[in-house]
Amino acid sequence: MPTAATTTTVSGVNWRAVAGLTAGAVALYLGFRALPTGTNLNHMDFRVSGADALEMCDPTRPQFIPVVASRSPVRVDLRPATGAGAPAAGRPTRFVLTLATAGGQPIGPSDLRTVHTRKLHLLVIDPTLGDYQHLHPTPGRRPGEWEFEHTPARTGAYRVFADFTPVVTGRGLYAFADYTAAGGTGPAAPAPAAPETSAERAIGPWLFRLATADAGAVRAGVATTLEFSGREAAGGPVPLTLVMDAYAHLVAFDAERSGFAHLHPRGAAPGDYRVEPPDPVAPVLRFDLTIPRAGAYIVWAQVNLEGKEHFLPFPLEVVR
Repeated sequence: MPTAATTTTVSGVNWRAVAGLTAGAVALYLGFRALPTGTNLNHMDFRVSGADALEMCDPTRPQFIPVVASRSPVRVDLRPATGAGAPAAGRPTRFVLTLATAGGQPIGPSDLRTVHTRKLHLLVIDPTLGDYQHLHPTPGRRPGEWEFEHTPARTGAYRVFADFTPVVTGRGLYAFADYTAAGGTGPAAPAPAAPETSAERAIGPWLFRLATADAGAVRAGVATTLEFSGREAAGGPVPLTLVMDAYAHLVAFDAERSGFAHLHPRGAAPGDYRVEPPDPVAPVLRFDLTIPRAGAYIVWAQVNLEGKEHFLPFPLEVVR
């Protein structure tokens, strides 16, 4: 019989050693959980139950997020800054956006991860889908407040989607707010093009195209790979430089602005998002995407050419 000092083994397993390792692992896990993260929020502050709850996004499965129809665990308030006046087309307006949890806790810089060089991304789109801007607010005066400036090119109800990642979850979350731009004298944004299978857009001598990788149709509910390619009219280089740690970004909107898909180029295989420079003369960037519903969409591409950012709209028809 084993004495009190004898190690018990069954089928060659040293159970005392296993128990010691398990206890050590648990202690190490609890120790890491106790380390300060800079945020006073916890995982449960970003949970909402129910069939229409907004799930935290898995970055390895890019898809269209139905933000408007979902209940987000984050509340958003949007208003013009004091003294800014009413928003109007063609006139820059300073806004204050307030982020808070469903329980009323303010969400500030220490509560959010830096993703693609920024804590908070705002995707701003007009009712026609013809005026899109990607903005990055700065922390405001009070906890949970963020400030930014926006110049609407059109009149009507602009929708502002917030895209961010809480420190405690590591998963993307989304929310939205609207504001109305009155009439003004600003330049008109280009009208969305009629839906096509692919389209080419020009920036000076450079031409860009968006199409599916297999030249086939985009089908609702089916994972698709989009190819964003560029060329110079005379065969010269296409000087793409990094914008938010990527050589291009794509954002897809539906006609109802019910949500969006914010896409980043992948590497050679799905799930690989390492930043690698594309071919300098014939760049091709691939984007994975799943859109659940058929319909007409506009995909806005954001690129940086010779230090200047540009936005290009591409129509996308999704079939059943």
